[in-house]
Amino acid sequence: MRIASAGLAYWAVVFALGFLLGTIRVLWLAPLVGLIPATALELPLMLGASWLASGWLLRRFAIRNRGAALAMGLLAFALLMLAECTLAVTLTGQSPAQWLAGLRQPHALLGLAGQIVFALMPWWRVQKA
Repeated sequence: MRIASAGLAYWAVVFALGFLLGTIRVLWLAPLVGLIPATALELPLMLGASWLASGWLLRRFAIRNRGAALAMGLLAFALLMLAECTLAVTLTGQSPAQWLAGLRQPHALLGLAGQIVFALMPWWRVQKA
């Protein structure tokens, strides 16, 4: 239960910031500089937030072993993918298959790489402790 709560909290904290920054990226930044540069500018902010949030939540939920930290990150990643797919379906009218196919675009691959690092961040933070 503690790992699930930590994963849910990790997802919620980082997703909330990502939703805000993603809105700025899509509506204002990408039209100015392009999709790849906009994503590249957002990515360090998101990874920094992931670093801080994962460390705080690992301490908050007393998660100290690699397996539990990895489970926390993988649950957060699964919730993130579900949320992103749901947003794509509801806000843009894409089908889940279209959303998944869109992940092959260069800017989306950059974002996906960052999301994989997000998933591994708790495991990495436990390794560093």
